[in-house]
Amino acid sequence: MSNGTPLGDFLRARREALKPHDVGLPEHGRRRVPGLRREEVAMLAGVSSDYYIRLEQGRENSPSPQVLDAVAQALKLDAEATDHLNRLCLTASQRPRDRGEADVSQQLLQLMDGWEHTPAFVVGPALDIMAGNSLATALHSGFEKFDNLARMVFVDPAGREFYQEWERAAHSCVAEIRAAYGHDPESARIAEVVAELSAQSEEFAGIWQLHDVKSKSQEGKHLKHPQVGDLHIKFAAFTVNGAPHQQLVVYQAEPATPTATAFETLRAMATQPKHAPTAAPVADLAVGEQ
Repeated sequence: MSNGTPLGDFLRARREALKPHDVGLPEHGRRRVPGLRREEVAMLAGVSSDYYIRLEQGRENSPSPQVLDAVAQALKLDAEATDHLNRLCLTASQRPRDRGEADVSQQLLQLMDGWEHTPAFVVGPALDIMAGNSLATALHSGFEKFDNLARMVFVDPAGREFYQEWERAAHSCVAEIRAAYGHDPESARIAEVVAELSAQSEEFAGIWQLHDVKSKSQEGKHLKHPQVGDLHIKFAAFTVNGAPHQQLVVYQAEPATPTATAFETLRAMATQPKHAPTAAPVADLAVGEQ
């Protein structure tokens, strides 16, 4: 994904995103590099310039927690980005060994199937759709495939119409994959998705280089379904116990709202044979397929 190291790429991107006035430094004349200079970050972090340069160049493999905290403060990283910075410094032997893909448990599948009024689906680290209930499938019926959220946002033509706040959705998808990458930089699936989407979407490639980090949380979404129209939903994501690489995503509508009514229409559509979802397991579909 890069010619540098994961740590060096992250530090460089976050350094270049800052301006001197962001950190209280004067800005004199024309600067030859975007953002802060390496020497300025080193000064703010209280380390030598040579040491910080070694960090960015991948020649310093075991920075202390104190140094990482100082660098995080110098780069004005939030808590999640700071955690990401620390994860990038872990050795392969220090990383959890259970990050691989696994089937969604039967208990979770049954739970989702019982939510007739609530779209719910499970995503993997690269935002592959690993399973979903019938209402989730009906909600995303305007897409060519309900297979990978990032592909749907950036490559599928339906994405820009479905996600009414497309820029927000795009940055969120990339930041979520970047967060997963921090947990497992050696993930072949993440590398595959990033390579394919970077080749197919200049926008994805550009946002990926920002190195923004954000896990799924709770927020609202404005969607537009081709048949039932505007949807204003609540959204939450939960890590699956026993399968930390999986996240359960749940959409909800406020009771007695147009969105709740639209969900009922989608539920009725999902029960009709002509609208039945494809039986092929979406988790096995390649992101780049059209």
